[in-house]
Amino acid sequence: MRLATLTNSTAEVAAAQLAHAGLIDIFEKTLSADEVQHLKPASEPYHYAAKAMGVGIGEVRLIAAHAWDIAGALSAGCRAAFVARAGMVLDPLAQPPDIVGADLAEVVDQILAKLK
Repeated sequence: MRLATLTNSTAEVAAAQLAHAGLIDIFEKTLSADEVQHLKPASEPYHYAAKAMGVGIGEVRLIAAHAWDIAGALSAGCRAAFVARAGMVLDPLAQPPDIVGADLAEVVDQILAKLK
């Protein structure tokens, strides 16, 4: 499994945040919607991420705690997983993701189970 970030922030800001949190080495790439001049949930950033990683859009799985990001990814053709942290809910009018977990660990467990 390969990991990248996709943010509406600039790549520099995202990299600084990940470095400060001690997470920068976990990700292969830090991608920014700024590169395609369209912010998520527009489809362009998700397609950009797929291209940057050298995979088809259907091979991308976005993990997020924001309903708008999940809806954008699914609409673009990605798979998605929702982290249902406190106060975060899915849009009842949007297509639901195939994975929903109470926290990131639960989401990761479900993703790994699907790979078996």
